[in-house]
Amino acid sequence: MKTVHENRGNRAFFQSLHILRQRWRDGSFGEILDDWRWIFTYTKRHKFAVVFYTLLGVLSTTMGLVASVAGKYLIDIITGYQTSKLGLLIAIMLGSAGFSLLFSSLINRLSAKIGIYINNDIQADIFDQIIDVDWKAISEYSSGDLLNRFNSDVSTVSKNAITWLPSIVIAIYNFVATFALIWHYNKVMSLLAFASAPVMLLMSKYLIRKQREYARKVKETGSQMMGFEVETFYNFDTIKSFGVMGTYGKKLRSWQEKLKKISLDYNLFTIKTNIFMSVLGMIVQYAAFGYCLFLLWGHQITYGTMTLFLEQRGRLSGAFNSVVGIIPSFLSSSVSAHRIRELIELPREKHIPESQQLGDLAKDGFEVRMEGVTFSYVEDKQVITESAFRAAPGEIVALIGPSGEGKTTMIRLMLGLIHPDEGTAFLQASDGTRVEMNADSRYLFSYVPQGNTILSGTVAENMRLVKEDATDEEIIEALKIACAWEFISRHPDGINRKVGERGRGFSEGQAQRLAIARAVLRDAPVLLLDEATSALDVATERQVLRNIIQQRPNKTCIVTTHRPTVLGLCQRVYRVGDRRVTELSEEESGRAAMEF
Repeated sequence: MKTVHENRGNRAFFQSLHILRQRWRDGSFGEILDDWRWIFTYTKRHKFAVVFYTLLGVLSTTMGLVASVAGKYLIDIITGYQTSKLGLLIAIMLGSAGFSLLFSSLINRLSAKIGIYINNDIQADIFDQIIDVDWKAISEYSSGDLLNRFNSDVSTVSKNAITWLPSIVIAIYNFVATFALIWHYNKVMSLLAFASAPVMLLMSKYLIRKQREYARKVKETGSQMMGFEVETFYNFDTIKSFGVMGTYGKKLRSWQEKLKKISLDYNLFTIKTNIFMSVLGMIVQYAAFGYCLFLLWGHQITYGTMTLFLEQRGRLSGAFNSVVGIIPSFLSSSVSAHRIRELIELPREKHIPESQQLGDLAKDGFEVRMEGVTFSYVEDKQVITESAFRAAPGEIVALIGPSGEGKTTMIRLMLGLIHPDEGTAFLQASDGTRVEMNADSRYLFSYVPQGNTILSGTVAENMRLVKEDATDEEIIEALKIACAWEFISRHPDGINRKVGERGRGFSEGQAQRLAIARAVLRDAPVLLLDEATSALDVATERQVLRNIIQQRPNKTCIVTTHRPTVLGLCQRVYRVGDRRVTELSEEESGRAAMEF
């Protein structure tokens, strides 16, 4: 009798064939081949494992067939009271079964090990390439989508990169050998195994359409519900603060009800389909059983042959399912490979190797310069137009202006995450050397972004994120400069104090000081603070900035801020607004401070 799994496998097979036909008609079948060529680059790295895996599979299948034939003769001997070769047949049957079990176990072990190697290999490659993708290009993808591709899609590809070729060879060999064995004893019996295939072909179009319709509804509703859940937990504090927990509880139950209805409708359709397929399978099974009884009644076959027929009919059905299952797997791997390739084929970050030579000039500091810069995230919608900027060593330079006008964009330009559409953004060393901002110049910057950037772990682990070999003394010194040591030292564990997710256990101001301390520990020539002191009191804010400049007099410090107290410490102030970056005079800086 066909199992539910087999029925689903058949539907997946016909659905995959339908998709492949569509791809062939619209000319996109070549994309599938390109995806598999990419997968094959990983297959070639482990070609010896592929050959060994294939040989083990073929041997295992052969031993299984030998054991089945030996079982047939063993039954014939017992029922016919012919005992002369009983011991030999028992030995052959047990030996074949044992070898088959051994080979199957080896295949399973080898598949698991190689699968892990391949998964790690691909993940490491993809990780390195994603990390080096242009910021603007990768920002088009949501974090959830990236994680799904990095984990689920890589897992799918890694499972098939090694096993796809052996699976094809083993499945086809198993099918052909089993069919040939049944054909050898009785041709009619071998054909009965395919009695349900014509019906399946006739029903495939209807099944595919209904399955797609239900699957789409379930996935869409499930995705919407997941989005609601993620948003709820991310804004957990806000929901509790407004006291609207009951409202969100009702919303959750509403989504659950929608998903329940669609899922149950899909389940009912699946049950009806499986009943039909199972009845069809029973008809074929009983037809084969009846035919065997007819042959046995007419003394045309022995009991052993009848047992062999029935056993191999089920085996042939399984072999057929293995063969047809290759196509859905082939298509699924192609889809996953395509999703991965979309990421790794994104444009790379700009690299200028000469940037590494600037490290020798770091002690004198660097000027951060922009000249005639125009930039837009979306074509014809400039965020910054024909603007200039300068921050010299030993200076604190402020960027002020309304939210959303381009201050953070300026920081991204300095870090080389994005690049001007027109003009240049560059570092200038004391000897006049200029290097355009790029991925390789980023090591000369320390950056404290907006928001809470403290990770779970310990204080020391957070600090060593930017300097792995930092000593405890260096960490404590950085904490002192950022005015964070006063509250860290009061805890019994000191720098080994545990930190929760998103800095849980610390106030917003304490988390900001820890983030600043981490940037200080990096001790880069240029320090970027993006609203990084917004949660500090005035006295602490001024003390932190003074400490930073005193740590290294030639450090260039650039801050984006809404705080008037910072402006009094700045040598230069730039206003960002109306798509322009404009340097303010001392008088204008004073008025700007009053306007805050």
